[in-house]
Amino acid sequence: MSEINHPVLPTKTIVIATLAALTLGGLLLVVAVLPAEYGIDPTGIGKSIGFSKLYQPGAKPTTASVPGVALPAVKLLQIEDGGSEPEVVRPEEANHPAPEKQYAEREDSVQVSLRAGKGLEYKIKMLKHGRLKYEWATDHGIVYSDFHGDVKQANPPKHIYYESYAIANVNNMIGNVLVPYEGRHGWYFKNITTNDLTVSIRMKGQYELEH
Repeated sequence: MSEINHPVLPTKTIVIATLAALTLGGLLLVVAVLPAEYGIDPTGIGKSIGFSKLYQPGAKPTTASVPGVALPAVKLLQIEDGGSEPEVVRPEEANHPAPEKQYAEREDSVQVSLRAGKGLEYKIKMLKHGRLKYEWATDHGIVYSDFHGDVKQANPPKHIYYESYAIANVNNMIGNVLVPYEGRHGWYFKNITTNDLTVSIRMKGQYELEH
């Protein structure tokens, strides 16, 4: 039986490698982690590279992770963040009965382009108790997404009543919803990264596109 001789690294080599790893880790902490997570940028490099833009005062880092995607510090979402302000009254139109016939079943795919740090809405028209299945994903990075619905009103007030169905900071989502009233239903997306991105949405259900 032959004897296997494992190479033994010199102590000096191990010490040098350890010090190099510690130095690199410390550099990443000062240049990237502190500016992005805590708004601390002692060297000024974090601002020049763009990590300081990811810092949000009062935000709590989430524990979620997306494979291959670095998540910035984002606000911890709570149940109070969904829907209209408490003082906005639910309109009488929300109590109208569902129609006997829904919109025809259809399927569509759309793309929404978002500039860095900007947001916009994409909505469709649905009748009460209409069904919708959906999926959406970004081409890279995460977005703040509020999937919600506005009640159709003949004379809508300045502050519109709406209900949120799902809110998240994420790069991909699927769902199935039976809407509670006739109106405009869809997403508000906000790009919370420092790069432009695209959201690809696929929908299947009883709805009409807005023109």
